[in-house]
Amino acid sequence: MQTIPRPRYVIIGFDGSANSTAALERAAAEAQQRHARLDVVRVIPRAGGLLRMPAAWLRLRNEVARVLPRARHITTRLRIARGDAGTELPRLAGHAEVLVIGACLNTRHGTPLGGETVPAVLSAALCEVIVCEGETRQEV
Repeated sequence: MQTIPRPRYVIIGFDGSANSTAALERAAAEAQQRHARLDVVRVIPRAGGLLRMPAAWLRLRNEVARVLPRARHITTRLRIARGDAGTELPRLAGHAEVLVIGACLNTRHGTPLGGETVPAVLSAALCEVIVCEGETRQEV
């Protein structure tokens, strides 16, 4: 009996911020290195109805195209999830090789990785998690 391997993928939580842009670049590099598909996920609140999903997907497509040119030749899947990012990202990354997220260091929330999402993802994810901080990148 022949076993068919499960698809390999890297998942990234992307909200358009500078930190998530740095995380997207890191996730793309991880996907290339691992010969895996890149799943870019934007989590939107449940409130607002289903009509927000197409607009959120189009905005996600434009933002990802701006950061990752087609010349990089990465197989990419764009996804919109509804709910809380701290819950949805680990759930969607159930079979991923790695989950990449962005975080602000030392934010107004008083936590070293900023906000509630990063600690929730770190405690719930079953795969490797990479946390990127993008404010230290040098712009040319």
